Parts: sequence; C-alpha cells; structure tokens
Amino acid sequence: MNLLRLLDEIDVLHVSGDPDVEVTSVEHDSRLVVEGTLFCCLPGQHSDGHDFAAQAIERGAVALVCERAVELPEGAEVVVVRVAPGRARSSMAHLASGLHGHPSRALLTAGITGTNGKTTVAHLLGVALRHAGIPTMVIGTLTGTRTTPEANVLQELLAEERERGAEDHLTHAVAMEVSSHALVQQRVEAITFDVALFTNLSHDHLDFHKTMEAYFEAKASLFSAERAAQGIVFAGDEAAERLLAEVRIPMRAVHGGDAALVELGIGWSRFLWQGRPVQLALTGKFNVDNALLAAEAAVTLGADPDAVAEGLSEAPAVPGRLEPVIVEGEESPFSVLVDYAHTPAGLEVVLGEIDQLRRPGAKTIVVFGCGGNRDAAKRPLMGRAAVGQADVAILTSDNPRDEDPTRIIDEVRTGVDTATRRRAEFVVEPDRRRAIEIAIAKAEPGDVVLIAGKGHETTQEQGSSVSDFDDRLVAWEVLACSP
Repeated sequence: MNLLRLLDEIDVLHVSGDPDVEVTSVEHDSRLVVEGTLFCCLPGQHSDGHDFAAQAIERGAVALVCERAVELPEGAEVVVVRVAPGRARSSMAHLASGLHGHPSRALLTAGITGTNGKTTVAHLLGVALRHAGIPTMVIGTLTGTRTTPEANVLQELLAEERERGAEDHLTHAVAMEVSSHALVQQRVEAITFDVALFTNLSHDHLDFHKTMEAYFEAKASLFSAERAAQGIVFAGDEAAERLLAEVRIPMRAVHGGDAALVELGIGWSRFLWQGRPVQLALTGKFNVDNALLAAEAAVTLGADPDAVAEGLSEAPAVPGRLEPVIVEGEESPFSVLVDYAHTPAGLEVVLGEIDQLRRPGAKTIVVFGCGGNRDAAKRPLMGRAAVGQADVAILTSDNPRDEDPTRIIDEVRTGVDTATRRRAEFVVEPDRRRAIEIAIAKAEPGDVVLIAGKGHETTQEQGSSVSDFDDRLVAWEVLACSP
C-alpha cells in the first residue's frame, strides 16, 4: 500500500521525506525488517526501537514511525513519520490494520480477558462456534509465545483468517485471549470486538501494573465503546460488579446458577444449560462457569443454542487445565492432575475443587512453585494458599528464569510460615522432577496429586538455558517406575 494513503490511519505530527513509497509490511523488530517495511520505533521496558532505526534502514525499511528524532545513516533515503509521545504503539496497530484492509471488520470477534480462565473460555468458544457451522480461529496462550500477539502480528493473523473466509464464502470468527499487558500496550487498539468477555480478577502481574486498581483499569479498558460493541461478564467477584455498574456499553451477566443439575467428577462435568444437557471433558465447577461464559458468547455471535450445547459436549480437554494424567481406577489407586494455576486465587480455586471431588478421608498433595522475573508480591500468597488448602504441600522450582531458585523459594516460604488455615505437611525440594517423585510416592488410595504452575508448558527456563520439561510426561514417567 502507498504510505501516503496509509498515513490516513493515524495522527501525524510531521513527515520528512517523500511519502509516495510502497509499504509491504509493518514491523517493530529490526531483525525482521525486509525491503519495503514500515518500521515502528517502539519504546519498551528493556530496549527502545528508536535505537535500532539505522539497523532497520540497512535491512530495507522505507519509512520509520518515531516519537522522537533518530540518527539516520548518511545518505539514507527514508521517510520519517513523527507521532506524539506515547502514540507509536497505537499508530503501529492502526497502520498494520490499514495495511491488511482492516481484517477484523470482516470477522466475528470475541475478546476474552480476566486473570484466570481465559484459555479455557477461548477454547470452548472456538469449539462451540465451529460445531454451529462458524469456522473459528483461537488466539491465546496455547497458540503462540504471547497470550495476545503484538499488533502487527495479530493483524496479519486476522487477515489470513479473513482470506480463509473469502475462500469458503463464510464469515469466520476469532476467539482471542486479551491480556492486560496487551491492553496497556495497545496491541488490540485497531479492533472493535463484537463481544468482550470478563472471567474474574485476582492478584497477578503487579510487577507490571504496580497496583490492583491499575490492573483492573487495564482489564476494564476492553469494555469501552472503541474496543467492544457489548460485554459479557461472569458475575463472580467485585471486579465484575464494577464493570456492570460502570461500563457504558451494553453488558450482560452470566451466573453460576445458569447451570442446573450440576454433577462433577475428575475428568468430567455434567449440567443442564437452558434445558440442554452438556457433558464437559473438564474437571471442576469453575470450568462449568467457563463453559457458561463461552456458551453465552457463542449465542451472542449467532450460534444456535442446540449446536452450542452439543459442541461443548464434544470439546476435548484443555491442555494443562486440571488435566488428568491418571484417574483413580484399575490402573492407579490415586489420581494425578496437572494445572496451570500460577496465581494465589487460581491455586485456591483448584485446590478447593479437588477438596470436593476426592473421596472422604483422602489427601490432596500439591506440587507448586513461582516463576522468576514475574510478580514477586504474590509469592507469599502462593505459599499460604498451598499450605492452607492441601494436606501435603511440596514447594519446588517453576521457571526460575534469571532469578536464584533458592531466593524464590524463600520468598514463598514467608507465606507458608504465616499461614492461618489448616497445617499441611510441608516439603521443600528445589528439583521439580524430584518434587513430583516425592508427591507420587506419598500418594495413597483415593488421594489426588496436583502438579501446579506450568500446565501445558513443555519446557523449563533456568538462567539462559531452556530444557525439556512437561509436568504431564514427567508424572507418567514417575508413575511407570512406581512400585
């Protein structure tokens, strides 16, 4: 697209150079620049794209979007587009959308935000819509390195889905997890979702947002007229009530009571939704709640309710979301589950569900830890949640990343030491494989072992190394070697 035409998408302070050039791509990573790229200089937490402008030009960038002056290579023939401070990210989103012909406008779009449950809701919504004859792409934690891709990548994905719809003469849909980071960093700025969904809000990401109020405001920004036509919230916490009271777009609430005759077991859930039977291949009441939210969104996007109920019943388990490795029965006298719970509230909810599902008198054994280079304030709360609700709590390493695993464990232990609820047997084993071995060795008939924190992840990050580590595979290996 001609840059002069593309610049109509944004507010420009100044343009130097002749904008009558063709742009073939929008990029923010100078390493990915090719001939014809419009390079957006994004200020970041750890680096500043303005410092890589020369590198982008050398690789073929024909234009730059900048918030401040940059030093250009001598003799460089490049267009420099100046935008207001703080507007480079938003500009990139709109430029990428314009370059691809505003693909979201040709799609049915659902954006899902909240602390916990986003992945499951997106997964179930995708399955329900497909069963109703609406081809759907799911974007989220299970589909890429980021929960919500950067704006230029996201717009390209949307354009590809629009083209698939053009080929089969159907309107396709997108079910997208929208993280609080993505909202603050304006990755979805150029999209107005047909429906926005809210799951819940609890302590997480305060290393980034600093306060719970700022965290809430980030989530709430999805429910503005610029970003969503309507909203659906699960009425389960104070944040949901605030959204219902404060937001100015049409809003609806989903309640846990919308599911009737609920039956729960490890690896399955049964209930009636609008009089229609649903059997989920998911564990726990909170997953029933997630299904209710997905069902309401699917109907809002035009799916037939009968097809939605049938689709939910056919949906496979979500990887790493209370996923059974083995269920008590002929092959094992106890159950082993893997879950992504990595927040205090998430761990409390999962352990509470297990309390309801295990047989009377049996124990809950939890393996847990906290990731490095992430919100340190939640570490004591994770320890308190584990000891407060499990019978045996085994504290281990998660993804230490660049931090000392021992220091992370010590910070978690401060919450264990001040736990006010029932006392659990407490074990510290920094080696995650060994911690899983200890948990399974301690399991007796009827017990439930929960391996928490990493869920679907298949690697472990320690320092500069990334090694293969899948909690599910490790548990299988340990079980195979158990007497």
